[in-house]
Amino acid sequence: MVDWHSQATLVANAEAFSKFMHVLFGLYIWEFVSSLDFDWQFISGKRRFRWPLIFYFSGRYSLLFALIGISIALNVTTEVNCQALYTFNQIFGNSAIGLASINLSLRTMAVWSQNKYVVIALVLIILGHWSFLLHGILLKAAWVDEECVIIYTDNQILAITFIYSMAFDFTVLCLTGWKLAFPANGRSKLIKLIFGDGLIYFAIAFLANLMATVFMLVNLNAVLSIIANVPAAIASTIVACRVVRRLTNFTSQGPEVFTSTQGSTLAFRSNASTNRRISVKKGDSVHVQMDTYASPDRLASEYDASGKIVKDDEFDPEAQIISNDFKRPPY
Repeated sequence: MVDWHSQATLVANAEAFSKFMHVLFGLYIWEFVSSLDFDWQFISGKRRFRWPLIFYFSGRYSLLFALIGISIALNVTTEVNCQALYTFNQIFGNSAIGLASINLSLRTMAVWSQNKYVVIALVLIILGHWSFLLHGILLKAAWVDEECVIIYTDNQILAITFIYSMAFDFTVLCLTGWKLAFPANGRSKLIKLIFGDGLIYFAIAFLANLMATVFMLVNLNAVLSIIANVPAAIASTIVACRVVRRLTNFTSQGPEVFTSTQGSTLAFRSNASTNRRISVKKGDSVHVQMDTYASPDRLASEYDASGKIVKDDEFDPEAQIISNDFKRPPY
């Protein structure tokens, strides 16, 4: 039987923890760099920035800063202000966890077409989540034996936070899955996109927080009780960011039709617009001119946030070429 609290076991676990954190840091750097082109399109102004992307960028860069801070804490050889360093890590690490859940919640709100009951419920859950995350920032660290060591943390708050995160992600998973499995007007391409491979992201976020919660509740020792926390934060952030990128790219493909009516919400968009000019002269019939602008690389169908088709490539008799027999001279 392994003595999980023996000094030899703790030293071995601490060494494994340090190596594991470096592997995770490398994994996130690879994910971060491989998707930088998406970020650059908005930073350079090539694509229009929309407010839900605030949470995307905040979560993505918060986790990067947290992992840099953790790497410094694990590799520093000269005395530093450990309290400030670990407070920095906790602020950005907990923010990344909270922002990942917000990004997934925004997708759920969009799928439900911003149903007020769903929105209100999720906002209240988000506020409760952040209250626990902010409490988790409170810890004490000091320079002991040539390294930074956490000398006090509230494990009860940490356990409650991850249990709450797990329940939160499970709620979002169920809400999204229910709406996608039983859409009101059949499955559109957007519904198939999310249900086919996007829904798995919600499940991964839930399972990551479930794993962290199990390790924390089992509490084998001080190292193993938190060893799954960083993987949970990284997994949640990666899948949440991928959900945002996939749906944002989906709404940017194909022919864009620019309209004055916004048919969708959040990070989705409707690009259809038509300009009509109506002129009437006494004794004459009404003369209508319509200008439609479209780029050739957009899908023929347009979808709103819930996946309903708002424009399809069906036969439109008013859009057909008018024969010379029916043309009137301009008035």
